[in-house]
Amino acid sequence: MVTVDTGYAESMTDAPLWSFLGPAGTFTEMALRQVAPLNVELDPCQDVPTALDRVRSRAAEAAVVPMENSVEGGVNATLDNLVASTPLVITAEMAVPITFVLAGRPGTRLEDVTGISTHPHAWAQCRGWVHHNLPEARYVAGTSTSAPAQALANGEEAGYQAVLCNALAAQTYGLEVIAGGVADNPDAVTRFVKVTRPGRVGEPSGADKTTLMVQLPHNHSGALLNMLEQFSARGVNLSRIESRPVGDSLGRYRFSLDIEGHVREERVQAAFIGLHRTCPMVRFLGSYPRLDARPVTVLAGTSDKDFVVARSWVADVLEGRAL
Repeated sequence: MVTVDTGYAESMTDAPLWSFLGPAGTFTEMALRQVAPLNVELDPCQDVPTALDRVRSRAAEAAVVPMENSVEGGVNATLDNLVASTPLVITAEMAVPITFVLAGRPGTRLEDVTGISTHPHAWAQCRGWVHHNLPEARYVAGTSTSAPAQALANGEEAGYQAVLCNALAAQTYGLEVIAGGVADNPDAVTRFVKVTRPGRVGEPSGADKTTLMVQLPHNHSGALLNMLEQFSARGVNLSRIESRPVGDSLGRYRFSLDIEGHVREERVQAAFIGLHRTCPMVRFLGSYPRLDARPVTVLAGTSDKDFVVARSWVADVLEGRAL
């Protein structure tokens, strides 16, 4: 049976509380402050699922979580949780340049460091520097870039003397910067998204992005090509596609997609109809303005007007008014 989650549900409450991947001082908090009202109350959470579940339970009005990194790609905890339970939708995106420092309690020297903790994505962006400067240091995974900094400041760390975090987190928790500029790629950027409970989809701005998750028919030759052709035939460009395992057995995948356009546009709706006909699961995850505000290029023959004119022609054919 085909199941399609449209993302529509009852409207949000007016609770002035936003959840985010905490604790205080994370890159996620920096992203949140780009879009949150000045008087919003912040709810730092220990991980992405907790932040999103706070929205589902109506304890929070919105959540801000990381979506993808320019070095490591998609954040699996976010991609998977968005489709794991009650529907949520993305309503905005933000980008934060990612810079790291190596920090420890005051007086810690580089030669004192035998263990380092941070979020896995942060570790991946700094491991080259660590390899050259602290080749014997052991990595201890953290739930965010700030959680290990908080634990270190509180004396609750386990097996590490330093953390990889941003300068704000080091300052927030009273840590001393041991080394700066430790990222392997100085141009790294992380994309974050604001997530809310579903409601009426807003109007297109002309510079929009739509996110969805699509599951392909199992063991069907050409299934991926068929899915991609639903977009290509309507002139809809994909800006991101990532495979994620369904989880019930090996070899079964869903695809997380970003497309250029808005679900209220005719060409995007036509692509969605094609997906509905051919795929066992389609989850709409929101249409929202692009962070770069770059207008979407609409190919000839795929504008809303083109679809309206074409439908009018078909109506004329049915009524014997056109050949």
